[in-house]
Order: sequence, then C-alpha cells, then structure tokens
Amino acid sequence: MRRTLALCLLSAASLVPWLSIAGPPADEAGAAAAMPPPAWLSELDALYDARIRVPDLEDRAFSPEHWWDVAGPLASEARGFRTEQIGRSAEGRPLRHVAWGQGRKRVLLWSQMHGDESTASMALADLFRFLGEHPDLPIVQRLRQDTTLDFLPVMNPDGAARFQRRNAQGIDINRDARTLVSPEARALHDLRERLKPAFGFNLHDQQPGYRAGDSDRGTAIALLAPAYNEAREVNAARASAIEVAVAIRAVLEPYIAGHIAKWDDTFNPRAFGDLTSKAGVSTVLIESGAIDGDPQKQRLRKLNFLALVGALDAIATGSHAGLPRALYEDLPENGKVWPDLLIKGGTLALPGQPQAKVDVLVDFEQPLLERGGAIADIGDLSDRRARRTIDASGLYIVPFDPPGASADRKRKTFAPDRPAYFRLSRDPQGRDVVWTLAGDVDPAKPEPATTR
Repeated sequence: MRRTLALCLLSAASLVPWLSIAGPPADEAGAAAAMPPPAWLSELDALYDARIRVPDLEDRAFSPEHWWDVAGPLASEARGFRTEQIGRSAEGRPLRHVAWGQGRKRVLLWSQMHGDESTASMALADLFRFLGEHPDLPIVQRLRQDTTLDFLPVMNPDGAARFQRRNAQGIDINRDARTLVSPEARALHDLRERLKPAFGFNLHDQQPGYRAGDSDRGTAIALLAPAYNEAREVNAARASAIEVAVAIRAVLEPYIAGHIAKWDDTFNPRAFGDLTSKAGVSTVLIESGAIDGDPQKQRLRKLNFLALVGALDAIATGSHAGLPRALYEDLPENGKVWPDLLIKGGTLALPGQPQAKVDVLVDFEQPLLERGGAIADIGDLSDRRARRTIDASGLYIVPFDPPGASADRKRKTFAPDRPAYFRLSRDPQGRDVVWTLAGDVDPAKPEPATTR
C-alpha cells in the first residue's frame, strides 16, 4: 500500500500548500533547482499528519512533565529504544538520554536548551513515533542499521516549566559550554564526551522577526555549520556538517524557498555548537523562526521533522558526501529583526497635551501569539518596517492605564518600555473605539474592522 501511495503522490509542495510561503527570487531560482528533494519526501509528507504527528503537543508552551508523558511511551524498549537518566536539573527534574539504532554512525541530538524554544522537542516526539511505529519502512531500516541516534530532549526542563529562555539559576545554558556551571550543561557535555558522536544537532528557535538577508521575507528556518575556531576554517568535520546542511536545504526548498537563511558563523567560545564543532563533531544548528499564520509552530514542527529525517538519512547512506558547498554558502544570512507591530499614521491624544500625529511600534513578549505587548518607539517611524502593520490614518491613539498601575506609571502610561495599552478611536476621547490593544491582541479582533 505504501509503494502504491508513493507512486500516486505529487510533489511535496503541492501536497501542503499551507507551507509554501513564497517562491524564491529570480537570483535564487538556479540554486534552488540544483538540488532535487529526496525521492521519499512525498510519501513521508503524506504519512505525517495521519500516522506520525503525535497528538497533545499542539500548544508549544508545554511542561517538561507533559512532554515525557506524551513522548516517553513512544520510546519504549519494545520499540527498540533505550532510556537512561543522566542527571538532574537545577530544580531536580530528570535529564534523560534516549538511544535508538544499532549502527556505527553515532548522532547526538539535543533540544530545548532554551526553555521557550520547543519546536524541535515536538518534532523529536514525532521522530520517536516514526522510528518506533514504522519499522518496515526502508528509511527506518537504513537508520536502524547504519546509525545510533542519541537524544537529549527538553534538556532545560526548569526553563520549559516556566517557558523562559534560561534555567532556574538564570543561566543561559547555551553560553555555559566553557565553564559548565549548570547541571544541564554538564549533562550534555558529559554525554557528548562519553558517546563521541560523529554528528550533532543543536536544535533551537529564533526570533520571528528575522529577515532572510536584506529581503523583506521572514526566515522560517536558519541553518549553521558552526565554526570551530576564530578563523572560521573548514576542516573535515565542518565540511561534513555543511554537506548535511545542504541535504536539509534540499528537503526544505519545496516548502519554504526564499525563507531559508543561515546564522553568522563568528566563533563563540562559550556556545555549545561551536565547542562541539571544536571537539571534532560535525555539528548542525537548526533554528526555527516563523511562518505567518502558524502561532503554535505546528507547520514548523513538521518541517523540523522532515529536515531531521533528511539529514539522518543522508548520514546513514553517506549521500551527503560531495554535496556542493555553494548551496550552503549562497544562503542569505539572517538579516534585520523586524519589530512585531507598527501602528501607522494615528494621532496621539493624551489628556492635557497637544495632539500629535505619530507612528507607534509595539514588541510582544510572545510575538507569535501577540501577547505581552510593550511600547518600543513613538514618533516618525515612516522608515521602519514591521512584521505586521495597522493603518491608523484618521484615527486617534488613546492610551489608557493598565490594571493596577501605580501613580508614577499612570503619569508615564505612554512611553517606550511601558505596557502597550491604548485604543484606536474615531474621536480623541476614546468613545468611538474601533480597536483595542490591552497588552495582548484579542485573537478574535486582530485589527480594526474598519477605519472609516
């Protein structure tokens, strides 16, 4: 049945139009066409939603306990997995290493080093299910025979419990690779030293505002083969990482051509990816950015899964060897970070002050959900671009006090770094309101229904 299905499928891009953001610009079309996607991509794409995607991980702000309740049973011994506890977090939560496969090529994958970067953890749960429930698929058989996959998922559980970047001690684990003062960093370092993997995957999320190079296109996924020294030289291990990144690009191009970028490869002596590369491991960083209309990163979750399968299959078969390095180097670097929301051309109406025509920039603590807004700038911002723009021409911007605001805060309600609480109104008194921002954008009314 699977073979019949594969023969009947069209290209991956046509199967999932919701992933196709926009085609590549003309100068990228040649590079994009130079690497065809893997032959198995259409079949795996079709299989994903019904038989691979793991339910109960639709909200990306899950607790570490919930992730293990969902994913742990998928990594059972009966399905070929081996699980061991290798340490505890600063608050005593277990850190677990999961292994699968019997091959000589060892691959270490770690996720959610930053507690609020959970896309890859969702994709790893999908990967557990794929490996465990589809043992007869040729690609799974290749992976089992030729690789041993080692996972350290949700490796910052205390940060995940708070959905914050740092661990419970306030330490950025990804900047603790040199001193290893946090228990989570020591666990990853010690696991790497014990396993001596040939390949490593450092799985993260990045700010949704990043642009692909100098374009106005958002970065959906950014890749990096980290440098191992300040000169950013390419040795054999880094060359293999670059080739694997090219294999990943071949998987992603049918979906997000023009929205793939790469990170700046300046060597950072405190960062895990860089020091893992320095240790001789072919390391690939995958950063999930944003896709419009994907606030819980479920589309990016699927792309992570497909990208990881593509990378692992390239490693298992050795097909990454000799892939053109130019297809990595010609990816645009992450460019500017656009702010989240621009209110353009409104008239500021503050009691007791003269009215002023201004633009207002708002950044959100949770940008994809537009929650926790704060004023970023006020004034003439006509040269600024944002991920989303609301035209407030002909409307008044009428600030109001956040609940429980102190007297001092009330005097400075509308200023940079203050919570974003204001109404767009047809009158300066704020009686004829067409839209309200009370810190969070109301998902039922993301923008004014009308400005007239």
